[in-house]
Amino acid sequence: MTTSDAAAPDHPDRSTVRSLLRLWPYVRPVRARLFCAAFVAVVASCLALVFPLILKWMVDGPVTGHDPAGVWLGALYLLLLGIAEAVLFGLRRWLVARPLAGVEAAMRAGLYRHLQRLPVAFHDRWASGQLLSRATTDLMLVRMFLAFPLTFLLVNTVTITAGIAIMLAQQWTLGLVLLAPAVPVMIVCWFFERRYSEVARRAQDQVGDLTTVVEESVLGIRIIKGFGRHRSQARAFRELSRTLRGTELVKARLLASIWGVIVTLPEFAIGAALVLGTVQVADGRLSAGTLVAFLSTALALRWPVDSIGFLLAMSQEAGTATERYFEVMNATPESDGTAGAAAAPAAGRSEGEGGLRFHGVEFRYPDAPADTPPVLARIDLHVRPGESMALVGATGTGKTTLTALVPRLHEVTSGRITLDGRDITGMPREELRELVAVAFEEPTLFSATVGENVLMGAPETAGRAELDRALAVAQADFAHALPQGTGTQVGEQGLSLSGGQRQRLALARAVVGRPRFLVLDDPLSALDVHTEAAVEAALRRVLAETTALIVAHRPSTVLLADRVALISDGRIAAVGTHHELLRTHAEYAHLMSGAEEDGR
Repeated sequence: MTTSDAAAPDHPDRSTVRSLLRLWPYVRPVRARLFCAAFVAVVASCLALVFPLILKWMVDGPVTGHDPAGVWLGALYLLLLGIAEAVLFGLRRWLVARPLAGVEAAMRAGLYRHLQRLPVAFHDRWASGQLLSRATTDLMLVRMFLAFPLTFLLVNTVTITAGIAIMLAQQWTLGLVLLAPAVPVMIVCWFFERRYSEVARRAQDQVGDLTTVVEESVLGIRIIKGFGRHRSQARAFRELSRTLRGTELVKARLLASIWGVIVTLPEFAIGAALVLGTVQVADGRLSAGTLVAFLSTALALRWPVDSIGFLLAMSQEAGTATERYFEVMNATPESDGTAGAAAAPAAGRSEGEGGLRFHGVEFRYPDAPADTPPVLARIDLHVRPGESMALVGATGTGKTTLTALVPRLHEVTSGRITLDGRDITGMPREELRELVAVAFEEPTLFSATVGENVLMGAPETAGRAELDRALAVAQADFAHALPQGTGTQVGEQGLSLSGGQRQRLALARAVVGRPRFLVLDDPLSALDVHTEAAVEAALRRVLAETTALIVAHRPSTVLLADRVALISDGRIAAVGTHHELLRTHAEYAHLMSGAEEDGR
């Protein structure tokens, strides 16, 4: 299912104007330059309406009177007006270029910051390609609207109004002939606005889907090549491309239709005015200069009128782009975590309240139907200070979900979790995530150096000593042998490294900050037997200094922990030492025997 199906809401009452008005907070800091640019553009366009008046004077004066000097003077006036118009339009572009680039950059930075604050559940629902298209293509459309259509919808309105007033003043009967197409053009524009908005939204959603396919194909190129699926991926890409092409053709047909109407009807009106004006000149009721000025004014209005369809189309696309942008910005971010919960210090607490504790915790995914059973139900578990607790259970029993609740990557549905007696919902998230370090089963590395990836888990003051210690604990000394040592770029997703190397760097990132609480999700699954033994030996020293919750599948990993909690169907089935559970609990013995068989 595409994000356009899953996340983009329907808006039958969508208003382009209401959507675009939401840009005002971003535009307000540069409003002075934009208003100045609009004023300059209006003046430049109005100068174009002076040309016909000069032509009228030249035809009725120097031309009729056979005065060459007057003709040259008129030509000079026209040249100076042309230069002034060009300078003013250049000034307008200079006025808007820098501030609007800043507006686009500010909106993109705001979107990125907001994405970092959105909960994991949001990112689980949204395809990354949809978010990328909003941060790139959509914001480019917004910038283009602010730079061109926004100004010229105003400029063209003023120009058309002034031009019509000039024509009515020159010859009102001919002016009424040119005004005849106004009503049908407005009706066509109204229908066009409603239809084009829907198609533009569909096209932009499809661009997001196409971006997702490209991104997934690049990141998953090893799988595609390994299973020989390049043809099926190419077919999927072609299907989406064909769908997008069809939507773009619908847009083109709509634009061609309105442009045909907007261009054709005024052309007929100009032709009728030309015939009628010529008759009036022949009858002596109208001077030749007035007819020339009238027709020149009408021709000067052709671009403002013809561009209506183009400007409306760009405005509709900018409106849907703005709407898509705010769909993300409207998503509720994670709270700072300090409201509504007691955040009393741990001083004076009894030993029983220390460590990591789950109090009747229940969890259900936010988008799950209300009648579905919770993923985790009535979890009561206490990891004592300085103790390591292993979580063991069959696949799908909720082990990873439980560990994700500790750093609040997901929020509990009911119940509470405490660290040294403090409810985690009463802590600022920044403080919570300084106390709790995590290492996931799927290690994620960024396009940065080895050192930068590892030190992400440490305070900003951490340096070389902390980096070397963490690499030693994780048995990741291979980093020193890379071409540039710990300054080596690992590449996108760290795919230039093996799975075991990535996992060891992720483990180093988790331990580099000497966290008080450590959450490890099967951190040794990608290691060979010899490396696993070395990492376990070093990890024991780390675990002796912290309180840890470890998802474990192998007996060797379980033995790192002081106690074991068996999870079955989202509940705690038993808690005890590894040897106690082997003797007393058949399900646990079965899981461990299967793990031992897999390890052989």
